[in-house]
Amino acid sequence: MSGAVGLAALVGGVALVIWAADLLVDGLLGVGRALRIAPFVLTVVLSGFETENLVAGIAANAKGLPGAAAGTFLGGVTFLAFAVAGLGGVIAPMRVVLPPRFALWIAAAPLPLLVLAEDGHVSRVEGAVLVAWWVISMAGLAVSGRDLLADEDAERVRRPGVKLLAGLGFLTGGGWLLGEGLKSTVRHLGISATLLGNTAVAASVEAEEVARVAVPARRGRPELALGTIGGTIVHFAGLNAGVIALVKPLNLGDDTTHFYLPVAAISPAILAAVLLVRKRLGRLEGAALIALYVAYVGVAVAIST
Repeated sequence: MSGAVGLAALVGGVALVIWAADLLVDGLLGVGRALRIAPFVLTVVLSGFETENLVAGIAANAKGLPGAAAGTFLGGVTFLAFAVAGLGGVIAPMRVVLPPRFALWIAAAPLPLLVLAEDGHVSRVEGAVLVAWWVISMAGLAVSGRDLLADEDAERVRRPGVKLLAGLGFLTGGGWLLGEGLKSTVRHLGISATLLGNTAVAASVEAEEVARVAVPARRGRPELALGTIGGTIVHFAGLNAGVIALVKPLNLGDDTTHFYLPVAAISPAILAAVLLVRKRLGRLEGAALIALYVAYVGVAVAIST
């Protein structure tokens, strides 16, 4: 992809994911009302099912690039906790309306992964354990906000199921387009596969999450914005990591075990602390999280060279 085509893909992807995110919010609200399920629960369950991230990790590991494969979920968790949450707070400041146990589940989500992967190897058995942990943590996260928003007064939406599916579909397409545009800008930089997986690939695959967070927050639905972040973190740290290891065990290098893994474990805890202590995710908190992500990328580049 040439530079001009990459830039066009980047701009087109941004526009598409913003439009699709708005459509998705309408679908979530309408389906939640029809099924008498809080849209927060639907958001948590659906948000992290991102096949493009999982497929990228499986493919990288199969090609003998386990560092890049691990980067799809480790770098993805860090990107979500710092960059996505930070940009969401800057673009659309939001007040935290979810109970403390929501933040605690976010903080706990990557801890089993930290314990199992610290020796530099994730076996198939350990992958199965991570998938089982994903089921437990996903249920805990969803239940944490189940009673908060019964949403009896949610606005009526015509054809909510169609809008929900269309929003998910267009988000996937827009995310792919945006990702291709971003990856084309780093293709000729000559950086290591592990660094690429934990930074550029993770950011490009998850860039549409910024729209998923900012759009519902600007529409006065901060619980959907935070549910998107929390749900995706839980998916990545449990399901994605586990399934990749089930397909082929992961052997991780020193950079991954000594830097990317610990940061992926602590970044959700930092986000959880912000939500618990500050009770909001505003521009100040968002700027601080973005600064942490910039520092993370700086250190990642330094250790790779």
